[in-house]
Amino acid sequence: MVLWTRLAPSPREPLGGLPDAPIAVRWELAEDEGFSIERRTGVVWARPEHAHSVHAEVTGLPSDRRYFYRFHAGEATSPLGRTRTAPAPEAGVGRLRIALASCQHYEQGEFTLHREIAARDLDLVLFVGDYLYESSNARLRIRSHEAAQPTTLDGFRQRHVTYKLDAALRAAHAAHPWVLTWDDHEVENDYAADASRDPSRSAAAFLQLRAAAYKAYFEHMPVSPHSAPVGAQMRIHAHYRWGRLADLWTLDNRQYRSLQPCNAPGVAGGRILTQCETLEDESATVFGAAQEHWIGEQLAASRRGWRLLAQGTQIAPSGIDTPLGRSLFSDGWDGYPKARARLMRAIAGQPQGNVVCLGGDVHRHVAARLRADVGDPRSPVVASEFATSSLTSRGLSDTATALMRSSNPDLLHARSDERGYVLLDLTPQRLHAELRATAFPVVADARVHTQAAFVVEAGRAGPQRDA
Repeated sequence: MVLWTRLAPSPREPLGGLPDAPIAVRWELAEDEGFSIERRTGVVWARPEHAHSVHAEVTGLPSDRRYFYRFHAGEATSPLGRTRTAPAPEAGVGRLRIALASCQHYEQGEFTLHREIAARDLDLVLFVGDYLYESSNARLRIRSHEAAQPTTLDGFRQRHVTYKLDAALRAAHAAHPWVLTWDDHEVENDYAADASRDPSRSAAAFLQLRAAAYKAYFEHMPVSPHSAPVGAQMRIHAHYRWGRLADLWTLDNRQYRSLQPCNAPGVAGGRILTQCETLEDESATVFGAAQEHWIGEQLAASRRGWRLLAQGTQIAPSGIDTPLGRSLFSDGWDGYPKARARLMRAIAGQPQGNVVCLGGDVHRHVAARLRADVGDPRSPVVASEFATSSLTSRGLSDTATALMRSSNPDLLHARSDERGYVLLDLTPQRLHAELRATAFPVVADARVHTQAAFVVEAGRAGPQRDA
């Protein structure tokens, strides 16, 4: 369990208006709001080199318990937060409830969906990338970042401050524990390892920018203190257990990936392709060789009922058939078909029906079948996939999404016109996915509805529409 906060009485000022010195912070944890039942407490130091952020790792707690927590620093006491411990690794567990979310562009909508997430009875929030956006689009703006695109540590810290000052987002953080991975906009759109979209930015210069972005991300997220970045390196992929019910892995599809296909050497960026020889490059990778090996071993060793793979984007094919050939977007898994084939081989070795891939990035709700040989309708279905729509960020046109559906029969559902998140409810017998949605742009009093719902039965791969 990690309890996170940041001391910043004047968040827009350097160091949040605090002196350049460590500050003692006392944390409290208990099973009741009055902090009298099973109360625990400890002291950690909020240090200026980490923007006076706190990542208090609490160990030795009973399994499968819910807690309240708060912080004290000087005369100040934080609002209450709520969290919980996971069930013991070998415990029989009847249920796991997750809100799957991604892509919250501050300028393109209100964070109204976070209020619904905060009010839900959940075990955790699973956020799969684009927690913030470095860029702006004046045409779609309903509120402003009020700052230029960040390139320095202070710039990235200020961008995180803008997001954390949103009351709805803070409410969702206070209500539930979060499990996170990132995508690209936490640093720069479509970056690939040490390569920037900007051809004038060298790898060394981009790694400086990435180091600043990773450090600010660590300072502002409820992640383990052991994941603190070293320069431009930060491990975010991880493994979580939920009793005997589920294994959950978060994967990093940015830090270790190879360059997008058919790009100029050293220049990142996704684009639409119809022909490209390097699509057949066997060495191309999304996860990097070490992470690929790690997740393969993890899958092979798993004996839990459900295996949840969470990463940044949609795995199922989304290319569009045209008279000139198949058109695809090179930054997604379609741009890395050999890497996707290796992942599918690793998944195909598992008990059929127990692997569910979870993603975001594409700004559309997706339910899909994943086959051992992706794109071959004769190949067996070996996994299910759900990609969440964006919380605020604009999606593709209805026309483009309709062409995508007609070109990919394993896309059982794909809609880009609404924003939303996915509510997952797992039991030993089935996984239920409710695609919650609202209109774009998201306004403060937005009405949220269920766009569609799907069920994955244990032992049977592939989502089934829940009538």
